[in-house]
Parts: sequence; structure tokens; C-alpha cells
Amino acid sequence: MRMALARIGVSAMKEAAKGEGAVMTHMDFETLVTLLARIFRSNGVSGVAADILARNCAGAERDGAMSHGLFRMAGYVSTLRSGWVDGRAAPVVEDVGASFLRVDAANGFAQPALAAATPLALEKARATGACVVAIRRSHHFAALWPDVEAFAQAGLVAIAMVDSMAVVVPPGAHRPVYGTNPLAFAAPRENGRVIVFDQAVSVMAHGDVQIAAREGHDLPPGTGVDAMGQPTTDPRAILDGGALLPFGGHKGAAIAMMIEIMAAALTGGLYSHEVDWSAHPGAQTPCTGECLILIDPARGGSAAAFVARVEQLIAALHDAGQSRMPGDRRFATRQKAEQDGIPVSADMRERLEALMGPE
Repeated sequence: MRMALARIGVSAMKEAAKGEGAVMTHMDFETLVTLLARIFRSNGVSGVAADILARNCAGAERDGAMSHGLFRMAGYVSTLRSGWVDGRAAPVVEDVGASFLRVDAANGFAQPALAAATPLALEKARATGACVVAIRRSHHFAALWPDVEAFAQAGLVAIAMVDSMAVVVPPGAHRPVYGTNPLAFAAPRENGRVIVFDQAVSVMAHGDVQIAAREGHDLPPGTGVDAMGQPTTDPRAILDGGALLPFGGHKGAAIAMMIEIMAAALTGGLYSHEVDWSAHPGAQTPCTGECLILIDPARGGSAAAFVARVEQLIAALHDAGQSRMPGDRRFATRQKAEQDGIPVSADMRERLEALMGPE
């Protein structure tokens, strides 16, 4: 049964004019999660997975990461309907060492697989000082910082790496081999705060290129090449047979190679260039692997000493003139959204409503 957006959490929503007469709906976080989870469930995702994915997507929108927020919902639904991903997959956690877990996501999404491994991963990290979580046969289509932020809030240092699909061309190569291959890092700070960042090895995230193409914006020079290997600022040319460039040239490409090895060779997942969804028209989520590394900083002396040293570095950066730390803008946007609600345009509400499948 389709549920009109107007019927969802009306008391938690308020209409406001924003921009050039655009009508924005401000939704609280849980209301948006409820809506997105219903969309996921109506398109064949299990209840547990639907809630996990909905919170991830709503969190990205709340924090101002539009390229990984509601913009991604159409791609999720298209992929589910194509049969490329199993929305009801049951991940299998394999205890293979004192500090090592393998997870078979069973052709499902990466976040439910990570959630299934988290209790044992935390236990191992506390017991041995570290834990590697190697996830394979997993679809990751979201922001990566949520995968690490919660661990930093629990007092651990966390590093996550994901390969994707071949859209990044190495320097000197004539076709893309690497994915955008995001790398996320998080560490605890004093007073319950964390330092967290999430960055792709490409000059620009693939989702941002898609948004630019949809909105008709040119990209900065040096972002990518067209199908002939020529530099271009046209996002459509990059998406239509072209490729993104790695940041920093050979240095970014080397990091991309490391992530391919850690997220595919180590986990047993596919390399970016091995992803082939040609038999599933409409598929958009790459089925590859994810590597997560957890470290207990208390093993380096004490947890208190670690966070104190982190604060010393941050103080030095402030003294040097760096006013904003990684993650600060995201946290400020989150705080505003918690006070005022998450702004969602009328156009996006209509797009979301159209994604609702039969229940």
C-alpha cells in the first residue's frame, strides 16, 4: 500500500519557504527514518536492514552530505528492483582469529553486515587491542563516516576502506581501474567528541558528479576525462564513458591501490574493475568488499592520555590558523537539523513518494 508523505509524522513536520520560492519540509530525524525504512521494506528489504539503511541515509541528509543522502534513494530502489542486490540477505559472521573477523554479506548491503559483526568486533578489540573486520560480497552505496563514527564514540580508533566500481583512471592509463574508494577515519576526543573524516581517492565523489550532471553544473578543471581521455569539466562526459581522476595524481592512485588490496584482496571481495552488473539493468550499487580496522588506544598507555594528546594536536592546528577540523561542519549541520529539522524539498518528497513499492 502506498503511503502519501503528508500522512507521515505530520506533527513533526513544518512547511517553510526557502530559496527562490521552493517549499521545504522540515522533518525530524526519526520521521525521516520511518519514511525511508518504509520505502526500503516496500522494495523487498528486511525490517532490520531497512532500519539500518534508513538511518544511514537520513543521517547523511541530516549532516549535509547531499550526495549520499536522499539523492541515493532512487539508486537503492533501482538496484533492488534489478535483482542485483538481495535486500533480505542474512550476513554470516566468521570468527577466524583472536583479532580477525570475516563477514559474508551474502550479496546484501554492507551496513547490516557490519552491524552483525559489531558486538564481536568490539569484544575482540577490547580483549586484544585491535580487530580487523573483513566484509565480502557486500554492496556499499552510502557515506562511509557512519561506519567509523560510532566506534570512535565508543573510545576506539577506527579506519574503514571500501572499493567500488571502476570509475577512476590511474595516471598514464587509458581506462578506469579503480573505484572512488573512500577512506574513513575516526578517533575519540575529550568530552565525548570525535574527530572523523571520510574522503574518496577521486578528485570528486561520484555522487557529486551525478548531482552536477542532473543540475547542469560544470565541474572544476582537473576533475575527470571524457571517453577519449581528454580533460573535461562536463559531468555528463565523465559519466558517459569517461572517468574521474585521483586526487594528487600518482599519490592518490597509490592510496586507491592500497584500498583495492585491503577491501578486495584481503576480504575476498571483488576488485572495482571486476564488478559486472550488465545482466541487471538499473543496478547502481557496487558489490565489492569493506575492510574495517579497530584499535583500542588504551593499549598505547591509557585512553585518557590518548585523547589528551589528540586535543594537543588540535590545539596546535588552531594556533596555526586552522579554524575548522575534519567533521566540524558536518556536526554543526547536524546540530542545526536537530533543532530545526532536516530540510526536504517538495520535489524530493515527490520523488520519494514515487519510490514506494507495494507492501
